[in-house]
Amino acid sequence: MTNKGLDSGGFPRTQTRVVDGLAIRHVDSGEQEGPTLLMTSPWPESLYAFRRIWGRLTPSARLVAIDLPGFGHSEGRPELFGPSAMAEFLRTLIGEWELGAPHLLGPDVGTGAALFLAARHPEVVTSLIVGSGGASYPLEVTGALADMIAAPDLEFLRDFDSRAGVGAAVEPGAPRAQESEVWEDYVTAYDGGRFAESARYVRAYPEELLVLGDLLASIKTPVQVMNAERDELVPPSNGIYLDDRLPHSRLISFDSGHFPWEQDAVQYGDAVADWIDGAYEQV
Repeated sequence: MTNKGLDSGGFPRTQTRVVDGLAIRHVDSGEQEGPTLLMTSPWPESLYAFRRIWGRLTPSARLVAIDLPGFGHSEGRPELFGPSAMAEFLRTLIGEWELGAPHLLGPDVGTGAALFLAARHPEVVTSLIVGSGGASYPLEVTGALADMIAAPDLEFLRDFDSRAGVGAAVEPGAPRAQESEVWEDYVTAYDGGRFAESARYVRAYPEELLVLGDLLASIKTPVQVMNAERDELVPPSNGIYLDDRLPHSRLISFDSGHFPWEQDAVQYGDAVADWIDGAYEQV
């Protein structure tokens, strides 16, 4: 099924496809020779986060971007709100969609899922591109993200106003005055209690990142770690933590806030393109 969506800058119309009983929103640049790049939505955004780098990457790979279950405008399920469970979902999706062994761009909440996937099912992916997501143990996050994880429960989000809260959070990446449709897509993705539900994912970090930390040294998959030096939620120490522990990694930094794929899109897109064009083989 194809849905009405944005059509700016060559970004495709969205579609939905059922995976593991869930309707998953996605976009696909179409089959072509060469590698495939699977891209997972950051939080609290959606797959439109990749609109500014899409055109830069289409010459290098077939691009498939998805809203992760429970994020963006994809259906979710409570048991998937954790990086390790999300990794298993990605394994299922890659197999059902016959994506081969794609490169996986998993910023923000995709970081932990991508790393669990490479640790437990290395044959499923060719390389990873991660960053801007909580990764270190003990946990190193700040601001509203730290408050959500530390809260005793999610009661404080019961009356969360997504237009105000999500709207303010995504403003640096998609200013409402300039990109009202993108801003609206982000905000409406977390209406009706969906933001509180999706927060369960990051609240799993303290337990799951402890497990992930013990797996990092076993990951043989090449990993490019993308660090935002002015990240107000996930300090760059998280990227350094990963680069120090992964056997085959490269660390790249951006002079950006939490959304480098939008705030520093030219450099970010160039780094991803360079990686999938062959740099991953040198790590």
